[in-house]
Amino acid sequence: MAERSTAAVDVADSGGEEPLTAEAGKATADGAGTKQKVGKGTEAAVTDDTGAAAEANPLELHSGHKLARRYRLEECVTRLDGFSSWRAVDEKLRRAVGVHVVPADHPRARSVLAAARSAALLGDPRFVQVLDAVEENDLVYVVHEWLPDATELTAVLAAGPLEPHDAYQLVSQVSQAMAAAHREGLAHLRLNPGSVLRTESGQYRIRGLAVMAALRGISVDHPQRTDTEAIGALLYAALTQRWPYEADAYGLSGLPKGVGLIAPDQVRAGVHRGLSELAMRALVNDGATASRQDQPCTTPEELAKAVAAMPRIRPPEPAFTPSPAYQRTTYQQGVYGQQANRGGTAHPAPPAASVPPPPPLQSRTGKALKWTVSALLIAALGLGSWQLADTLLKEENKSSPGKSTGEKDDGKGAKVGSKPMKIQGAAEYYPDGNPQHTNQVPLTYDDDPDTVWRSKSYDEGPDLNPVFKKGVGLVYDLGAGHKPKTATLGLKYGGDHTTVSLYAADSLSSSAPLSSMRKLATTTTSGTTAKLTVNRPESARYVVLWMTAMPQAPGDTYSDPGYKQAITEVKFTG
Repeated sequence: MAERSTAAVDVADSGGEEPLTAEAGKATADGAGTKQKVGKGTEAAVTDDTGAAAEANPLELHSGHKLARRYRLEECVTRLDGFSSWRAVDEKLRRAVGVHVVPADHPRARSVLAAARSAALLGDPRFVQVLDAVEENDLVYVVHEWLPDATELTAVLAAGPLEPHDAYQLVSQVSQAMAAAHREGLAHLRLNPGSVLRTESGQYRIRGLAVMAALRGISVDHPQRTDTEAIGALLYAALTQRWPYEADAYGLSGLPKGVGLIAPDQVRAGVHRGLSELAMRALVNDGATASRQDQPCTTPEELAKAVAAMPRIRPPEPAFTPSPAYQRTTYQQGVYGQQANRGGTAHPAPPAASVPPPPPLQSRTGKALKWTVSALLIAALGLGSWQLADTLLKEENKSSPGKSTGEKDDGKGAKVGSKPMKIQGAAEYYPDGNPQHTNQVPLTYDDDPDTVWRSKSYDEGPDLNPVFKKGVGLVYDLGAGHKPKTATLGLKYGGDHTTVSLYAADSLSSSAPLSSMRKLATTTTSGTTAKLTVNRPESARYVVLWMTAMPQAPGDTYSDPGYKQAITEVKFTG
């Protein structure tokens, strides 16, 4: 299997073995004929490996055991139903990984191996990636990413419900990711707060695609409807901090018994109405009608479209922390110099008597003096203004008519330069689900012009054929509270021609529709530098560089000849 050099996250979700719905049964330790209902009106296929998991050879593994002379097992995270999941270390690449281990004679070993290899072929960065899937020495083991900087949604919700913007990002990113997976014929069937992770940059990653269901022998008749209901349950929990069924699960309290499924905005005050209705449309997806007579969402694709059709929920403005109140010193408080009593405590100063201001000059001489001083001040101001205007006019005549890019006049003759903006993070943007080279994105802002991110080579150009590829792009996180003014791209290939546009996005999502973004600038160049200037800068934490035309270039060691482009360095100013 192809390996990825990214860091990673947990393995099987040991906590919260509760099913997605109240009707789901719990997986038994021996896997004996368990019939699980994963969604309302949707029954899982009955496993016919009764007692087989218990008869499989037990795993005699321990901390320190090595697989393939490479993966050193460190800590057992889950031991259930004949398989075990471990936190391990890849000694070859010196990184943490997660490992699922199943005996080769386990009745689910073949399906686990097939599921892992299918998930690895997807290569979508929104999922925790499968790095290796091997059968060796009577063992089947699956190696996957371990993300040390990510937090399980279970822990996030333990601190309280999510803000509307965070809940919007959750349902948007998860529904888009699962829609992409189902287009490739892959389902999860175990989506819950334990299988969704939030990274420090605010991205959501899904672990256990296809593999978790295979490990537990889960199969359903309507996988798309099952995963859609699961996303609805995640959104419900994010809005209310309650699990939308009667049973408690994943550290969350269930709904009161006998009341049925009620809308999130009836469970907790202040819930966003649009997100509440969206959760109900995903949960009540068996043909019933949700609130406002909107049609239920029965597939992740329908749910993703419903999210995109909602008005954008903007992130909250950063809170302003005022400076500490001004504290008067001891001297100002009138205590300085007072004699202390015998106990060493200074006597409090009596309140100062209010002293009336001195009377104004009322005599004839005083009035004349006031008028004289006023006249002198007016004359001085007029003379100074005339001299300043004359000096500025001479300087303007001496200077060249054009001004350097990135500078502007502040109205007082001073030039204000744009400040460089530090890129906080980046990802590849591919709304069609077909990435270019996702692992090369960090090379576009590593301050090394010799390292590049490359697109693939295309037969038609320079304008890309929208039937096959509408464009290629990168999305950057510039940090909160910034207004990008310019974007400068270093290009490897010159020629006729490269067209790049700059868009303001709502997140680092790789698949958010371009129609939901605001175009800020566009440019076309035949050189090796492309510069985009925003006429009316506006706040935009996330921006997308979208390339729709690329010049023809010869083949090299890395790619075939064709219409292609490579980006060396990207710089933003604000």
